[in-house]
Amino acid sequence: MAIMCERMDFPRLLIKKPEDCFVPSIDLQWFAAEDEGRTEEPTERKIRKAREEGRLAKSQDLNTAVVFLLVIMALVFLAKWILRNCLDLMGFFFTRCTNENIMDGAFGMAFFAYFLKITLPLLLIAMIAGVVANLIQNNGFLVSTKPLEPDFSKIVPNVGKYLQKTIFSVEGGFNIFKSIFKVVVLFAIAYIIIKDDLATLMSMINTNLYQGFTHVAKMAAKLLFTCAGFFLIMAVPDYLVQKYQFRESLKMTKTEVMQEYKEEEGNPMVKGQLKQRMRSMMMQNLPKFVAKADVVITNPTHLACAIEYDRTTMDAPQLNAKGADLMAQRIKEIAAENNVPIIENKPLARAIYATVEVGDQIPEKYFQAIATVLSQVYKMNAEKAKKWL
Repeated sequence: MAIMCERMDFPRLLIKKPEDCFVPSIDLQWFAAEDEGRTEEPTERKIRKAREEGRLAKSQDLNTAVVFLLVIMALVFLAKWILRNCLDLMGFFFTRCTNENIMDGAFGMAFFAYFLKITLPLLLIAMIAGVVANLIQNNGFLVSTKPLEPDFSKIVPNVGKYLQKTIFSVEGGFNIFKSIFKVVVLFAIAYIIIKDDLATLMSMINTNLYQGFTHVAKMAAKLLFTCAGFFLIMAVPDYLVQKYQFRESLKMTKTEVMQEYKEEEGNPMVKGQLKQRMRSMMMQNLPKFVAKADVVITNPTHLACAIEYDRTTMDAPQLNAKGADLMAQRIKEIAAENNVPIIENKPLARAIYATVEVGDQIPEKYFQAIATVLSQVYKMNAEKAKKWL
């Protein structure tokens, strides 16, 4: 043990940062956080706890847009293969329907096999796209059983709060506006694309079935790709809104910030009492540790650091004690009583006091400065020894 002066850190409540709130009984808050006195930003602990419970900022529109876009791309890429399998399926039934019993189980099994062959690739791509979209939003995998736990309070919902959230709120207004805007834009996209191609469609009455089917398929692909791009663009502001709302739902009151600080750091009053007791114990043993030191480095009046170095037992010099103001004066007094050299070195004393804890070895970056001080001490001791001789 040795001496060191410490200052208690002020709780983060005094730093004007908004923190997260007590876990609400609903997924998102119905009113603005400031209206409820929740003005503090969520702490890392609060965010981590919400993540463990499966509560994250997530835009369902972004998931839908990514899945829709990738499925459309797969559908266009596999279009010829899907068409060929559909023709094979039709051929299978048309060639057998007059000669075999259509109620036979073989027909059902054949249809089921063709159906899986055609739809399974698209289903797999949709599943992979959904997982990727969630990974992007959640910053990695998250496994939580909390959302699966039954919540009987949701069986009979609070209608007033539901209407407040879904209609008479910023979130509700945003969702209504977003839905109406989507419908209007999708209608406009479909109208423009079909109108531009209407003349060609009308002239295809004289073409064969395959040509007409191919042209309509290309127009449909163009329409679907345009809609998918629009959904993806719309998903970006929706994700930002969801992220903001999630952050707001985690805000804390100042009382909750203080309570969390006490839980993590301990009660400041108790910690202060423990530190005071530790200082008292260290003060009782201070003379022993300072007397063992080889040198005391000073500021010269405000700081004092007692350094010990025994090359036979230590790999590097060690800080035996440190103190500021009155404690520094006490260390110097004990050093003078025990003939421990006192060397003034302002930069070194400040650096050691600020970065090295009592009982720790001096960092390597200070070795050169410590070596200079110790060589000065050894020189002083050698001169004293000559005088005695």
